[in-house]
Amino acid sequence: VQLQAFGGGLVQAGGSLRLSCLASGRTFSNNGMGWFRQAPGKEREFVTGISWNGGGIHYADAVKGRFTISRDNARNTVYLQMNSLRPEDTAVYYCAAGRGSYPAVHEYDIDRWGKGTQVTVSS
Repeated sequence: VQLQAFGGGLVQAGGSLRLSCLASGRTFSNNGMGWFRQAPGKEREFVTGISWNGGGIHYADAVKGRFTISRDNARNTVYLQMNSLRPEDTAVYYCAAGRGSYPAVHEYDIDRWGKGTQVTVSS
């Protein structure tokens, strides 16, 4: 069972990136999902989470209005659209599957972590 994040890269401030998280080995269509990030020298932090059917979504204040999470259960994939990127968004981004059907917001609620993808925003 694996979660793999794709789509990271280097982008200039103000630019956009779209991350994808593909689940393989089993379906996570009944699980809430989330995105977290860890910047150099900092602890991992919550970015956004989505419920199993997309009906419930939470965002960290730092990304509200700029980032959008979505999911396609038929493709076992969760997306993170990141617009108006800032240098402080630079981090390794991780997707995660929650233990329940609600948005995965807290680390203690995470059932499985995916491999991260690096996002670097230059000023």
